[in-house]
This record gives sequence, C-alpha cells and structure tokens, in this order.
Amino acid sequence: MKESFNDIIKGDKPVLVDFYADWCGPCKMQAPILKQFADRMGDSVRVVKVDVDRSKSASMTYRIQGVPTLILFKQGKIVWRQSGVAQLAQLEKVVKPFLG
Repeated sequence: MKESFNDIIKGDKPVLVDFYADWCGPCKMQAPILKQFADRMGDSVRVVKVDVDRSKSASMTYRIQGVPTLILFKQGKIVWRQSGVAQLAQLEKVVKPFLG
C-alpha cells in the first residue's frame, strides 16, 4: 500500500519536502544538495520530492508559488519554509532542533 502525502508528513520523524519542477534550473542545483543532506541525516529525517506539475493539489494546498520551495514538517505541522536553493549547512541547522 502506498503511503499518502498526509501519512508521510504526520509521522514523528521530521519530513523535508522539496517542491520542484523538471524544467526548473535552481531545482536541478537543489537536487544533489538534498541527496547529500539525506545521506548525512540517515534515518533521522525523511526527504520527499514533490513534482509541482504532477501534484497540483499539493502545490495549491501549500501555496507553492516558486520552485524550489522546501517545507519542513514535524507531526503534520509546517515548522520551516523557504523558496529558492538551500545549502547543506543551512538545512542541517534548520532540522537539528526537530530531531528526537
């Protein structure tokens, strides 16, 4: 059974969601940073990518106006949000307070 987006973001673990588009240049720059972030954080944080062109309802729900937009969820609540490319050190600093 496939988990729904709401199931994923409501978990105890922080979830970093990357709203992106395939045609977006800055999104292509963000992708390897997110991969490195996910590798470094291991199981403590979940990283999810949402294609805004294929998931219009999620894009509308969270009022995504520019890509990439990163949103950090903790137990279903938005605890941080940023549009534009975020660097690895910044992501680690943002997530740390929400870990276990």
